[in-house]
Amino acid sequence: MVRRCRLETHPPGLEFGHQHPLILIETKPIGTIAFQPPISQVQDPSMLFFNRAPVVPVLRLTGPIGMATPLRPGLALASVAGPIEKAFRLSKLPTVAVVINSPGGSPVQSHLIFSRIRQLAEEKKKRVYVFCEDIAASGGYFLALAGDEIYADPSSIVGSIGVISAGFGLDKFIDRFGIQRRVHASGRDKGALDPFQPERPEDVARLKDLQRNVHEVFIGIVKARRAGKLQGPEDELFSGAFWSAGKAADYGLIDGLADLRTKMQALHGQNVRLRAVPMAAGGLLSRLRRLPGFQPLAPDGFAFGPSFADDLVSAVEARALWSRYGL
Repeated sequence: MVRRCRLETHPPGLEFGHQHPLILIETKPIGTIAFQPPISQVQDPSMLFFNRAPVVPVLRLTGPIGMATPLRPGLALASVAGPIEKAFRLSKLPTVAVVINSPGGSPVQSHLIFSRIRQLAEEKKKRVYVFCEDIAASGGYFLALAGDEIYADPSSIVGSIGVISAGFGLDKFIDRFGIQRRVHASGRDKGALDPFQPERPEDVARLKDLQRNVHEVFIGIVKARRAGKLQGPEDELFSGAFWSAGKAADYGLIDGLADLRTKMQALHGQNVRLRAVPMAAGGLLSRLRRLPGFQPLAPDGFAFGPSFADDLVSAVEARALWSRYGL
């Protein structure tokens, strides 16, 4: 409130130990003044001090599942549990985006990662949106099922709901060079499916039974998560075949064709910010640990060891997994 002031001198007969007259101040209210910012600033939300653009956490799951490769470990719950939890506490928005680019891999690790995402989604009351990039097949599609909604690029590869085991039979190869395979085991079937010994029908039957059990778990998850959306015949959907995103949408395996930014802008406005959740520490030491053959030598040192051969084999296996889908 602003007051108007009037100055007066004290009457001449009164003194307070000074030779100068006392000044009295009389005040009267005359009204209030409100400070209004320019209209242009009020209309532009970005100019408001407390305004912040909504932030959507983006979790990226890329690569084979459960399969280690040089410079990049395979996806496993042990390596992604921290980033998953961070994604669900990073923002107050009820939305988490997950980007998947994986040809599959371990059914166990696929299920564990899927389960952790769903647990946090229900606990934090958040909706998960999954976006498939080049491929979300086999275990990669298993991960995609963690989403409440699944989207893909028109050229994405989606599906491959099945279980596969592959290897080589080298028994004839070693016979050619006069090499004998010597195996000593306790347990009748401990050496089952040894690639250096002839294949036994009972071993193959046991493997197929195991695959059937794992396949049934996969099918059950698909039916539960895509309930009311599946359109294709089951013998086609669950045959292990894979399709482009358009056909997958027709079958009800995904919800549509869309990219991450466009979908998030449609949900939360043009100013939405996408914040990537780091999957690993970015320091020099963490990078050295991911070098091929780089293993702990002592509590305070590292050295290149014989694991380089294992890393090389893992790289070949991973490359074969991608090439199965023409990538």
